[in-house]
Amino acid sequence: MPRLFVFLLFTFSLSITSAFRWRCLPEDAQVVNEIFAALNRTVFTGDCCHLFSMIHCNPNTSSVTSFSLFGDDFNGPIPAAIAKFPNLQFLSIHKMPNLHGGIPPSFASLTKLTYFRITWTNVSGPIPSWLNRLTNLGGLDLSYNQFSGSIPPTLADLPSLTWLHLDRNKLTGPIPESFGQFRGANPSIFLSHNSLSGAIPKSLGRVDFSTIDLDRNLLVGNPSHLFNNRSKSLSTLILSRNLFDFDLTGVTFPSGLQILDFSHNMIGGSIPTQITSLANLQQFNVSYNRLCGRIPQGGNMQKFDSSSYMHNRCLCGPPLSAKLC
Repeated sequence: MPRLFVFLLFTFSLSITSAFRWRCLPEDAQVVNEIFAALNRTVFTGDCCHLFSMIHCNPNTSSVTSFSLFGDDFNGPIPAAIAKFPNLQFLSIHKMPNLHGGIPPSFASLTKLTYFRITWTNVSGPIPSWLNRLTNLGGLDLSYNQFSGSIPPTLADLPSLTWLHLDRNKLTGPIPESFGQFRGANPSIFLSHNSLSGAIPKSLGRVDFSTIDLDRNLLVGNPSHLFNNRSKSLSTLILSRNLFDFDLTGVTFPSGLQILDFSHNMIGGSIPTQITSLANLQQFNVSYNRLCGRIPQGGNMQKFDSSSYMHNRCLCGPPLSAKLC
């Protein structure tokens, strides 16, 4: 019994200490009310560390390390005062369809950020080149917005970036040559649903990507240097709905590939038989191209129905049962 009493007393003491440590710092509380004023909200007089859906505080220092805005109908720009949190590591602004304007230049001071998200808003303008100053970023998600202009080459300067979402914007121009210099381990890039154009730089063939999604752009040429007989980590490769024009016949696919979508391009040649050896392949689509020859049989290829092959020049064999080789 005495030991249990000591343990309970120690636990109670820890809970009091933790509660004390979680009291919002006065300077952070002031920032919260500056943000609330910018959002036309009433002044908040409580402990900002208890705004659990919006804020997370460091349990040892009580400083704000995470800030989120979600599902708000506020009509206006992003509150620039967010940049006044000196120890912010996580910033998420999500599903605020009336939020507009650009990313505040003051955000360049948020150098401790490891994750930065602005998604499903009406934020527009160019993607700032100064984002490369946020050198601790591991994840950057600016998808589902109205960003326009070209992709800043400086994003490749981020030494820890492994997750880049720029999809579903209004971006134009080429994929930067500098994207062949990513230093993060097995990065994933999502650039779909834009109007990117030109050929994919050869430099990207030097990066061992995990995911590449370039769906629905205006990209041209031969992208096989991204994947042909080289990538060790590539699991998802989506190049659909572009203007790619190359011969698929001699390609060797990465052994760990799980998702492959080349549909709606101008790809010719035949489907390599090596594809039957991909033990992890779960999704496959080469429809709406210019492929010919017998569809390889075996392995996971039996999972895919005729929709994976339709509207090609002269593919034949199962599951295109009406076309015999």
